[in-house]
Amino acid sequence: MLQKPTSFFFRHGPKAVILLHAYASNSNDMRLLARFLEKDDYSVYAPILTGHATDDPRDIFTQGSPEQWWQDTKGAIEYVRSQGYTQIAIFGLSLGGIFATKALEEDSDLVGGGTFSSPIISAGGSNVAESFPKMAQAQYERQQTDQETKQVNLTWIKEHVSGQLLEIETYTKSIATRLEQINTIFFVGQGGRDEMISSKCGAMLQQRLEQLGKQVDFHFYPDASHVITVNSAHHNLEQDVKTI
Repeated sequence: MLQKPTSFFFRHGPKAVILLHAYASNSNDMRLLARFLEKDDYSVYAPILTGHATDDPRDIFTQGSPEQWWQDTKGAIEYVRSQGYTQIAIFGLSLGGIFATKALEEDSDLVGGGTFSSPIISAGGSNVAESFPKMAQAQYERQQTDQETKQVNLTWIKEHVSGQLLEIETYTKSIATRLEQINTIFFVGQGGRDEMISSKCGAMLQQRLEQLGKQVDFHFYPDASHVITVNSAHHNLEQDVKTI
């Protein structure tokens, strides 16, 4: 049986970093970056958002929601603080970046953070609605789900995915209107071959923040696809995050 991904906390140095994963993803996408930061004397916490890393992809819809994931984010910050850490930064990949941004708007005690491949400022549609059912199908096949159950579940997912993505989009728009509340340096990482969102999203976020007089650390990885924490960009991303 495949081992389920779990939240992890690498306890090392006195400064802490929270890493939030993407939609239809889990903490494994943050493990390479977390290990790199741990070697650089950071403690790193990577929670799993509600509804993710379960046996059924439908749980993202039945258990998760933007508001629930925001509660997860606040809970992660509170947990790290309860462990005695006072210098905390927060970063997120794609969906996780939405909540990292909201945290930096609302929690002035955070010392920094930012986004990786996150559509805070939209530059057109995304391919998530098409890709999520394919990811769900692959999971059911790995689990050897019977054919009838698999088809019923996939039909249900296709009926619900667009509605949840619209909720996320609406939620993100409200966050984008409050970027002036950010008072730390903000990291933006974006791949040039992003297959999920427009590769223009990162630069558009950089531009909006700079228009508001914010300090932005923008990095563009021209040959990288969406998940820059694990793909061809990950070595460069690690160094760039380290130097923020």
